[in-house]
Amino acid sequence: MRVLIVGLGNMGQSHALAHHAAEGVEIVGLVNRGPRDLPEALKTYPLFATFEEGLAQSPDLVVIATYSDSHADLAVAAMEAGAHVFVEKPLATRVVDAERVVACAKATGRKLLVGYILRHHPSWMRLIEEARGLGGPYVFRMNLNQQSSGAEWETHKALMQTTSPIVDCGVHYVDVWCQITDARPVAVHGIGLRLSDELPHDMYNYGQFQVLFEDGSVGWYEAGWGPMMSETAFFVKDVVSPNGSVSITDAEPGDSADIDGHTRVGSLLVHRPGGDERIDLAEEPGHQALCDAEQAYMRRAITEDLDLSRHMEDAVRSLAICLAADESVRTGRRIEL
Repeated sequence: MRVLIVGLGNMGQSHALAHHAAEGVEIVGLVNRGPRDLPEALKTYPLFATFEEGLAQSPDLVVIATYSDSHADLAVAAMEAGAHVFVEKPLATRVVDAERVVACAKATGRKLLVGYILRHHPSWMRLIEEARGLGGPYVFRMNLNQQSSGAEWETHKALMQTTSPIVDCGVHYVDVWCQITDARPVAVHGIGLRLSDELPHDMYNYGQFQVLFEDGSVGWYEAGWGPMMSETAFFVKDVVSPNGSVSITDAEPGDSADIDGHTRVGSLLVHRPGGDERIDLAEEPGHQALCDAEQAYMRRAITEDLDLSRHMEDAVRSLAICLAADESVRTGRRIEL
């Protein structure tokens, strides 16, 4: 399988390393707009400055890990050129563009997988299974605040040129909600605040939102980035139902800017009125292992012709919820979906 990697930031490099280590894969090129320090394992591959040069190498699979506002156009161009596509989240910065990408995948028969890394995490898969077993309606309580400084803060500021934290991070956890409840989202309300003069005047680095679903389920999500953020209670992951709750506990996430801490679970606490059950989750995968799993699934989707229809539907739905939250922050209005 011939693979092209587009974008060589943290995620792009991790996806490239995943394909580098896989059998039966040839990386035909790496694309980045400027020079980039690369791990030794990636330095031997051809490096192109433009997407068009990379696409000319006739890849079977294009991995897109660029900034969010370029995802939709690059994904469509790759699929129209005959390649399957893995694209980092969020799928697009507008719902209409996300729908355009999904329509292109269906029209061309190409596989489209969005980088929802938690879908490949065994502990998060178990959380979803346990929550669905309790039955709804649900209360979702989740957050991820990051006290970023130095290089991490520079990365966050670059991301916030186009995408707010509640969209960039929120889609992961809203996607989890969509896998737990099959209900349609009805309305979203969000609030946020710009806490740094280093940001564009129309961007905020702290936000939270609430979602109402058709089955009565409700969700709360919070995300903040920057050197001013508190590391107290920055990692909350709860699902509550009439029959009990499931919570991530003893995760010991440590530094809120640590990328491995964002997915770490440790154990689950399943509470029912009759008592509690702690589920210890051994061999917690790190960030690179999860990227390896994502790309292995992508290759399997291609070779085994897996049906990704529900995945694409959920990707658009979770993005629509988070973009509605962003609109609510900016307008001060509750957004009906």
